[in-house]
Amino acid sequence: MLLLLHRPVVLGLRQAFRLRSSPSRLCVQTCSTNNSFQPQHPSPNFSGDNYSRRGWKVMGTLLGLGSVLAYHDHRCRASQESPRMYTKEEVSSHSSPETGIWVTLGCEVFDVTEFVNIHPGGPSKLMLAAGGPLEPFWALYAVHNQPHVCELLAEYKIGELNPEDNVSPTLDISDPYANDPKRHPALRVNSQRPFNAEPPPELLTENYVTPNPIFFTRNHLPVPDLDPDTYRLHVVGAPGHQSLCLSLDDLYKFSKHEITVTLQCAGNRRSEMTQIKEVKGLEWRIGAISTACWAGARLCDVLAQAGHQLSDTEAHVCFEGLDCDPTGTAYGASIPLARALNPEAEVLLAYEMNGQPLPRDHGFPVRVVVPGVVGARHVKWLGRISVEAEESHSHWQRRDYKGFSPSVDWDTVDFDSAPSIQELPVQSAITEPQDGETIESGEVTVKGYAWSGGGRAVIRVDVSLDGGLTWQVAELDGEEQSPRKAWAWRLWQLQAPVPSGKKELNIICKAVDDSYNVQPDTVAPIWNLRGVLSNAWHRVHVHVAP
Repeated sequence: MLLLLHRPVVLGLRQAFRLRSSPSRLCVQTCSTNNSFQPQHPSPNFSGDNYSRRGWKVMGTLLGLGSVLAYHDHRCRASQESPRMYTKEEVSSHSSPETGIWVTLGCEVFDVTEFVNIHPGGPSKLMLAAGGPLEPFWALYAVHNQPHVCELLAEYKIGELNPEDNVSPTLDISDPYANDPKRHPALRVNSQRPFNAEPPPELLTENYVTPNPIFFTRNHLPVPDLDPDTYRLHVVGAPGHQSLCLSLDDLYKFSKHEITVTLQCAGNRRSEMTQIKEVKGLEWRIGAISTACWAGARLCDVLAQAGHQLSDTEAHVCFEGLDCDPTGTAYGASIPLARALNPEAEVLLAYEMNGQPLPRDHGFPVRVVVPGVVGARHVKWLGRISVEAEESHSHWQRRDYKGFSPSVDWDTVDFDSAPSIQELPVQSAITEPQDGETIESGEVTVKGYAWSGGGRAVIRVDVSLDGGLTWQVAELDGEEQSPRKAWAWRLWQLQAPVPSGKKELNIICKAVDDSYNVQPDTVAPIWNLRGVLSNAWHRVHVHVAP
């Protein structure tokens, strides 16, 4: 009887070991076997009770092993079952607490709805990835690339992405925007064609230097795809001097100069002007501003090699980009020659951004960087430089980026009556907390940025928690800046007690620069038909949790 029981058990064990010869990757630890341990037929002693006791003991041991292996076999089969497949469209539809919050990493799909509120970086950071991939955000925060984070995330896995979603779409060669670069999903898009987008406030002031993927993007035309090996920059020579035709290698031969510079679009905070009266232009909020460390050849060195020097008459350096509209018209702009030739102005022909080659959206392979000057003059994909008696005839120099009285409308505007914007006025904005947010009672932390054009340093940021009745001075962070060469913003913060009994706060900030320029208190007096130069006190209204 014992042999009859024992024999099938051993055969079953052997079969179980054979089935486990090719375990799945997920079951390696559970299902792998040690070849040195193989069940053997016992050599029982057939003498009476001894035989019986030993036989039952062996049988029990084998039955126990059989149960363990049967359980492991079940785990392996479960892990080898086909995971549920989801399309990217299905994932993207789960981007709010109401629908559930799903994210992807690689080909895997995770439901992190229950994790959002306990995310160490705060719910708002994780919500930026809701309905999409985690990789672009993990690239910004390297702390995620650790085994324990992946193990934690694995607990929320619900399936995998359908492989068919990864098939690249066919490029439409008739569409001038079809070959535009991929962009970071955190960017808040103001227009797709041409692409214009800004980083969300919760990321904007996370770092003094803005990471390249979330640097605000201002394009006027399709992004050109240029070959760095065949790229040439044409610099028209002064009378009696040869013109230059510079390759990237030629530019590298000039002395390399590095500076940290803030770029701001003239339309930054335009959305606040539209609340007063409609304007024409993209609805920029507070994110049309970013800071990077730029490197390249100084424009004054290149112009000097082409024979240019200061003259008694006014002159302008005109830049022409390699981005063109369907008629072949290129983007263009200009700055005064006196600024271009001044070594202290540090104007660059930049080919690096934060230690890397310029991204395509930001002018690869070469762009102009004009510290302290409106972003519209920082021409990207630079193709041609010339020195002229008049400023650029480009539409964006002569018929755009100019400020007017609030009384001027599109029927009465005379663009020739106003100078082109160059240096921008003093500016500041609150990035934390955000308008409409609910904060905890006790203490509030207010954060933001401040910057002024023309190299004027920000010397103070005043913050009010009660709509401007009383003020507190914020603490300035970031690099110390040289007089008249404060090219980059100052980040600031204020930690202050929440006034007791308050159910809401009206928070305001205003900056002061070293010329004692200060922001105007309201938008209406500075309203203009193009919605540029919007720099009134920035205000957010928040609720206080009971």
